[in-house]
Amino acid sequence: MRYSASRSGAALLLALPLLAGAVPLSGMNIPIPAGTTIPLNRRASFLLDDGSVNIPALARHLNFAAAKFQRGFNAFERNTGAAHPLAFLEDLFGLARRGAGGVALADQGEMLWTGKIALGTPPQEFTMDFDTGSSDLFVPAAGCGGSAGCGGRAEYDAGKSTSGRDLGRNFTLRYGDGSTVKGKQYAESVAIAGLSAANQTIGAADTYSAGFTSGMDGLVGLGFKSISVYNAPPLLDTLVAQGAVDAPVFGFKLAQEGSELFIGGTNKTLYAGEPTYVDVTHEGYWQVEMDQLAVNGTQAVGKTAAIIDSGTTLLVGNEQDVANFYKNVTGAKPVDGQQGLWSVPCDAVPQVSLTFGGKKVDIRPETFTLGPVSMGSSDCLAGIASTTSMCASFWIIGDVFMQNVYTIFDKGESRVGFADLA
Repeated sequence: MRYSASRSGAALLLALPLLAGAVPLSGMNIPIPAGTTIPLNRRASFLLDDGSVNIPALARHLNFAAAKFQRGFNAFERNTGAAHPLAFLEDLFGLARRGAGGVALADQGEMLWTGKIALGTPPQEFTMDFDTGSSDLFVPAAGCGGSAGCGGRAEYDAGKSTSGRDLGRNFTLRYGDGSTVKGKQYAESVAIAGLSAANQTIGAADTYSAGFTSGMDGLVGLGFKSISVYNAPPLLDTLVAQGAVDAPVFGFKLAQEGSELFIGGTNKTLYAGEPTYVDVTHEGYWQVEMDQLAVNGTQAVGKTAAIIDSGTTLLVGNEQDVANFYKNVTGAKPVDGQQGLWSVPCDAVPQVSLTFGGKKVDIRPETFTLGPVSMGSSDCLAGIASTTSMCASFWIIGDVFMQNVYTIFDKGESRVGFADLA
């Protein structure tokens, strides 16, 4: 479904304090903003104190990503009555179940791009991961601190909010290692960078099991409603429907410094030239067609389906496609004991590019590798991993790619745009 949102209004970059958004915009005689910025912080990376990659933590991250996609496929069929065209991909990431046991959870630093939101009246503040690969919003509930995975996280107390309403529905998010996030659904006000959404469906989790180790309080899904576990409009849809933003568009810049999510349009100061757009081929995920994946100027993978996912770190494909890629890389080899993960020489990182809609995006060497596979190793963990159970050519395009381009997600026109960073 395409929106018919107005594109009028002068460009306006809001720099309002977060809590100013606790006041609803509806009914106020003020211009509708063309967009607003949410600064993002890079919380951590997959590196240990010795500078090497925490490979078990990376495997766990991919495990969570795998379960997220399977949940979305299931929700799509439940919400629409039809199977998602990629739903035959049971157990997406075979590598996810390997090396995940016995990990010191407190030491697992994951690469997350987080920003602030507030829930309720008066506002309760949370640090959130913004994820284009899912569509629901959830945070810990009051009392969740007794659950193994909730320690140190901010908690939502519905009893202290005058705007919250219990919807009488529960939710459960299951992950591939058996861990869960579960709790109740509420309708609640959400404030984000000076914008306000009323009666947004949120999840308040009374259980974050020990496997949920991501270093943030909760998650904001930015996908389409058809993959919502709640079968409810995602936050962006609510903001648009209530007139809080001018257009159902958002843009990401991910970088070591100056990362941001721009909601309601794009931040044109962060990119150069005109974006190249590609159509979403099937609404649910941000699924588009990738023209090719190339290494050192040679095509390794041809035209294929791809999902652009800010919530996954690596580029992930099936075993055959990934093997075709690495056979063109001198010194590439599988990581011992970690099926699907590969390394490349730290001093000879290949030139990798992805092409969408005829636009070639080069992956900088410093974003393609995550770090040495072990302390003192001359081999670095590479940014492309394979799966054991994907039966067709299909790719998850994560942050390894997104750090090299300004990415635009346009629900109104059902398309994704890519522009050179300024």
